[in-house]
Amino acid sequence: MATYKKRGYKPKNKAEEVELIEDNSTTAEVFNTLDEGASKAEEWVAANQKYIFIVVGAIAVIVLGWLGYQKFIQEPKELEASNEMFKAQQYFDDAVNGNAEVSDSLYTLALNGGEGKYGFLEILENYSGTKAANLANYYIGFSYLNMNKYQEAINHLDNFKSDDQMLGPLALGGIGDAFAQLGQMGEALGYYEKAVKAKNNEFTTPKFLLKSAITAISLEKPKIAITYLERIKEEFSKSVEANQADVHIGKAQSMLK
Repeated sequence: MATYKKRGYKPKNKAEEVELIEDNSTTAEVFNTLDEGASKAEEWVAANQKYIFIVVGAIAVIVLGWLGYQKFIQEPKELEASNEMFKAQQYFDDAVNGNAEVSDSLYTLALNGGEGKYGFLEILENYSGTKAANLANYYIGFSYLNMNKYQEAINHLDNFKSDDQMLGPLALGGIGDAFAQLGQMGEALGYYEKAVKAKNNEFTTPKFLLKSAITAISLEKPKIAITYLERIKEEFSKSVEANQADVHIGKAQSMLK
């Protein structure tokens, strides 16, 4: 086993002398190998210097181009799209909060525009790739859902992508509502369950737990329904849905007998 020897160390005998020579030889080999590797790397860089500059230059052009696109094209486009969508959002809000007799006409204005302003469908067409266009899918989906155009609602809500605490689960739940209206209860339950799992909050979670439970009962799956209803009572005892849980638990339990 080799031992550390201080610089200037003199071997005490022939064996130590041989060992010291071998150690020095090994060290020299290591440094020679490192020197050779460094020389080869330098030679490679020198030989390929032109190509290296081309690659680095190309990367710089791509990065600067992307930054320029974001700053001078995408950001102004986002702002313009957001401003254009303001009136359509007003129509949508009026439809949701207003008289049911005129809601369809307001949803139509929200979709197609009015007073010289774009509707959500035009926002989607003219500003694709923007956050506003993505959000337009959400509004279009719920407009169609409230106008009883269920397949159109599913298509647009499915195209809406969001990590928002509220909008994400609501969009998934909206797809569930559309499938329920189409009589496709299995698909409806699947989307209600996705809405439950998407985000955990005091509004959407108990809302879609209850819808999941009611749909499970309609599919004669009482055990699943009871699991969801008990969760509402345990985790969301102050919610509106908690007040309805016992009634539905009774229905589910009667199916088990």
